[in-house]
Order: sequence, then structure tokens, then C-alpha cells
Amino acid sequence: MIITRYIGVLHKDTPVETTDFLIVGGGIAGLFTALKASQYGKVIVLTKKTIEDSNTGLAQGGIAAAVHEEDSPFLHLEDTLEAGAGLCNIEAVDLLVREGPERVRELIQAGASFDMKDGNVALTREGAHSKARILHAADTTGEAIRVALVKKCEESSDIRIIEDQFLVDILGHDQRKECYGALVYDAKTRQQLAYLAKATIIATGGAGQLYRYTTNPSVATADGMAAAYRAGCRLSDMEFIQFHPTVLFSYSNQRFLISEAVRGEGGLLYNHKGERFMPAYHSLAELAPRDIVSRAIVNEMNCNGSEYVYLDMSGIKQVEKRFPNIYRTCRESGIDITREQVPVSPAAHYIMGGIETGTYGETGVYALYSCGEAACTGVHGANRLASNSLLEGIVFGQRIVDRAEEIMYRRRISIDEVFRHFDQSWVYSPQEQRIDPPEAKNRLQAIMWEKVGIIRDEEGLKVANRELEAIYSHIAQGEDPFAYYEIVNMLTVARIIVQAALWRQESRGGHFRSDHPARDELRWLKHLSFINC
Repeated sequence: MIITRYIGVLHKDTPVETTDFLIVGGGIAGLFTALKASQYGKVIVLTKKTIEDSNTGLAQGGIAAAVHEEDSPFLHLEDTLEAGAGLCNIEAVDLLVREGPERVRELIQAGASFDMKDGNVALTREGAHSKARILHAADTTGEAIRVALVKKCEESSDIRIIEDQFLVDILGHDQRKECYGALVYDAKTRQQLAYLAKATIIATGGAGQLYRYTTNPSVATADGMAAAYRAGCRLSDMEFIQFHPTVLFSYSNQRFLISEAVRGEGGLLYNHKGERFMPAYHSLAELAPRDIVSRAIVNEMNCNGSEYVYLDMSGIKQVEKRFPNIYRTCRESGIDITREQVPVSPAAHYIMGGIETGTYGETGVYALYSCGEAACTGVHGANRLASNSLLEGIVFGQRIVDRAEEIMYRRRISIDEVFRHFDQSWVYSPQEQRIDPPEAKNRLQAIMWEKVGIIRDEEGLKVANRELEAIYSHIAQGEDPFAYYEIVNMLTVARIIVQAALWRQESRGGHFRSDHPARDELRWLKHLSFINC
């Protein structure tokens, strides 16, 4: 059990904002949910930094949906279950694949444009998909969707987008497990604000920044998961981390993704000996599930004493037109993808776990919902199928609004009620403050990358557990509340990931234990959940 406390303090003079729907997060899940919710009331969308900062804008490959006559939701379901390695919630997956095509059509109606071919939407295939079902906008699909949704939200008089708002804590009633809104730190005014709402939706994204190398932006520090955990929500499947296999090699923390669609279009992987190696690891070769490709790359790197392998895109017809963003970014690094191989290696990309929800995005706390990467709906199981993440955000965003509509006209909240139930004595205080947040963040990222990464074992996980506990106990608050809140959130979630990885003594999907390399259906065909008691 991992016990943690509130990190914010609610004062009597804290400014208060009131709305019907409070959505924390400005990616596809938050923005799509905001559009849907605005039909029933006033909506406030809070973003940690700017509206441009989210994983959505970095998504390249596309969004998966069975929209072609030769495809079907059933085939999409089969592929999702196969990738999920036995741990998918079949009901949730069924909802995803059946409701997905309609939600994609609504995205198009909202202004999202996808590539066309011969008068129809162009579809490509990605790893572990049996059909070409990925809608895309060149290799900047996420940005095309984000821009369209932001424009639509800004046109609505019922939606306010407020930037530079850091989620500190969920405001609620601990005994009754009820949510009243959120306590937020305004990075511009450097003060705390209380946002009260009839329904609060956490869509804060993932946790990639817990690792030294990631495709995620700087805002992906698991804030929503940590705040929800403190409020009494369960976090589930946290040991399952997806490392994207093909990321442009560099020594920077945030690395540039080379889309899975590249391999779907014919990109091939080679080691330093010039050998194409993926056929030796899986029958689908380069189109194998991401966890298999990532481990294969790590093995080839270890065998050859190298820091990367090579991705060859030169055989893709008009590759510079199909992948203009990748072409441009690689050229800036001195690589011409039309004739040169690209050095790639894996990086942390996506967390399958998160805030445990039902099929309407409901958490264990009344009036608190979650969708997108912050949530664990069960659709991904132990390993997410490529391009299902954008789809999940809009399908379950719609379902949240369907359920939350019920409480819009019968729930009243006052700040006096919030003060009565916010326990100020339950606020976290380090034992001995001596580690500054920036130093703590660097140490955490190194520990997670080296000991809780693509390949794990008991010895390394136990070391990670001890080191993270020591850091957590000695965080200095410093002069920057933003940095302090962020590192406490990161440490909270990192400790849960480590404990889950220690407990699961098998290898499955995004969790691989070298000391337990086999999949154990008898003992481990189950989920691990954590709750703050």
C-alpha cells in the first residue's frame, strides 16, 4: 500500500470560480468532452501550460476506426484484444470499436481533415492491425485534430479555456467519496484558485516524463493520476508502460517520434551489421506489437554494443510527401530519409494504466470522471494497440457527458461545503527537506529508465523502490510551488508503478521481467489496483 497526502492548502481567502463542467486537460479527450458538455451547461477547460502543450499535438500516426466496408468493429475488437495480452475489458473494447466510427465522423464534422484517396478517406495499416484502418493527416494527425477542436471550442460562448493552471488537488468529501471541484495553482498570478463544478473530468494525459527518454511533452507528469489517487480513486494496471520502438535517437529528454505508420507503409529495421532482424523475433516482423519490437531493438543494441538501430524508409514511395513532418525533422538533424537510414531507439510513450473508471468514465468518487490517457478504462489491457488512444479519448469523453448530464440539474455546491470537508491536517510534509525538486526529478527519471524500463527484474525494482522512497521523504519545497507539486506527483505515481511491477511476477504486454520471462495465465490473469487509505 502506498499512502500519500494532499499537497495543497485551501485558505478562506482562496478565489473561487464556479461552473457546470470542469475539465482538467486540453488534449483531444478534454477538448472533445468540452464540446459535448457545452450542450448541457457552462464548461471550463484548464491547461497546465498552453493549449498547444499536450500529447495530442504530437500524435503522428492517426486514429483507428473500422470505417471501411472490408473492415468491421469485430475485427478491430479482435486486434485490440490480441494486443492487450489477455487483460482487456471486453465490454469496454466493444464500446470503443462500435461507437468509434460515429465519434470519428463527429470529429470530421468539427473540422478535422484527414487525407483522402480517390474521393474516400485514405487508410493505412499499423503494427498488430489486421486491416488498414488508420485515418491520418499526413504525419501530423494529432495536431490537425487538436487545431480543429480548439477552434470549435473557442467559437462556443459556453466554453472557457484557461491556461497555466496546475492541478494541485481534488476538492471533495473524503468520507462520502464525493468531488466538488479542484484546487489549482495559477502559474501566472502565483496563487491558488478553487474551481467548483457539478462534474469534474480529469483528462491530464500520461506519465512519460517519469522516464529519462520519452516522446511525451514536459507537461506529462501524471498530475491527474496523483491527484485522483489522493482523492480516493483507484489506480490500476500501472506496471504496463508502452515504450515506442522507433524514436529518433538523441540525448535529449523529449525525443522525436518516428510514427508506427512508417513501418505500416514499408519501413524496415536493421542492426549495425546491416541485418534486417525483426523476422527472427515475430511472424509480423516490423508490424509486431510495440512491446515485442522494443525488446527486439534493445536485444540488438545489447548484442552489437550500440545505442540505436536503423530504420530504413527509402523504399517508401514518395516518403517525403507521406511523412513531411518526419522528413523535415530528420533533415534538420542532417538525415535525408529518402536515401539514408535513421538511427532509432525506444523511448517511454504511453501508460496503459491510470485512474480506474467504468464504461461511462466514472471513478470511485461521485461526480469525478476521467478519460484519455489519464484513465484506465480497460480497453488497452497490458499493451495498447497502435492508434487506439485518440479513439479512446473521444469515445469515453462522449460517454462521460451522457452520464454526467444526469447530475446537472440536481446538484448544488457551495464553497462553505467544500471548507467543511477539506481536511487541512491531511497535508503532505517531507520528513527532512534537503533535495531540491529539479535534482529530485533528474534522479527519479534516471531510476525509472534504468530499473523500471523496458526490461525489469526483482533486484532492480527493489533498489528503485528504496531510492524513490528516500527521495519522496526528503523533497525541499523550494521557492517554486509548480516544481514542488510536480515532483511530488511524479514520485507518487512512480512508486505505484514500481510496486505494481514488483508484484506482477510474470511478463505480459508492456511489463517484462527478465527473472520471470514467461506469461503466467494461472496466477496473473488479473489486474493490480492501488487505493490511498
